Amino acid sequence: MNNFSAKVDQFVDIVVNQGGSNKIIEGLQNTLLIAILGLIIGIIIGTLIATVRVVPKYKMLPRVLNAICSFYVGLFRGTPMVVQLLVFYYVLLPLLNMQMTGVKVSILVFGLNSGAYISEIMRSGIQSVDPGQMEAGRAVGLSFATTMRMIVIPQAVKNILPTLGNEFIQLIKETSVVSFVGASDLYVAFNYIGTNSYEFMVPYLAMAAIYIVLVVLISLGIKLMERSLRKSDRGH
Repeated sequence: MNNFSAKVDQFVDIVVNQGGSNKIIEGLQNTLLIAILGLIIGIIIGTLIATVRVVPKYKMLPRVLNAICSFYVGLFRGTPMVVQLLVFYYVLLPLLNMQMTGVKVSILVFGLNSGAYISEIMRSGIQSVDPGQMEAGRAVGLSFATTMRMIVIPQAVKNILPTLGNEFIQLIKETSVVSFVGASDLYVAFNYIGTNSYEFMVPYLAMAAIYIVLVVLISLGIKLMERSLRKSDRGH
C-alpha cells in the first residue's frame, strides 16, 4: 500500500511540477479534436455515400458512383486504422510531395475511415424511413435530392443517433493509435509521464480513467439528445 502511495505521489509531482499537466491538456485537446472533426467529416462523407447507395440504378452514372462507393467502403472497412495512418503519412504524403502534421493526417484518416462505417449506418437509417415520405416529397414537386435533404435524412438521423454516438465513442478510443504518426494524444502524454518516472502503472490507470469519463459523458449526452428528440416528436 505504501509503495502504491509513493507511486501516486511521484505521478502527482510530475503532473504538477514537471510539466506533465501541459502534456495531458495537449493530449486531451488533440484526442477530442481528432475524434470530433473525424466524426463530422465521416458524417458528411457517409451521408453522401449512403445517398448514392439508395439512388435508383436506372442510369449509368448512379451505377458507376455506386461501384466507386462500394470500393471505398470495402477499402476502409477492410484495413486497420493504424495501417491507414501509416500509409497516408509515410507513403502517400511523400509521393504527393505534401507536408501535414500528425494531427491533421489523423483527422483526415479518421474522417475517411468513419465515413465508410457511417455510410452503412446512414443507409440503414434511410431505409428505415417510411417510403411514403419520399413519395410525398416527390408528389409536392420536390426533387429527389431536396426530398432526401429536407425530409428523409433528418428522420434517418433520429433513428441512428445512438449508433452515431457509438461511432463517436469508438473514434475517441481509437485515437490511441495516432502516436504512430507523431501526433500527441492522451497515450503520448501519459507515456511521457511514465517514461520520466520509470513507473507506468499509475499513469496508465489515470489514462484509462480519463477515457472512461469521456465515454460516460458522451453516452449521457446521447441519451439527453434522444430524450429531447422524443419530446419533440410527441410535441408534434
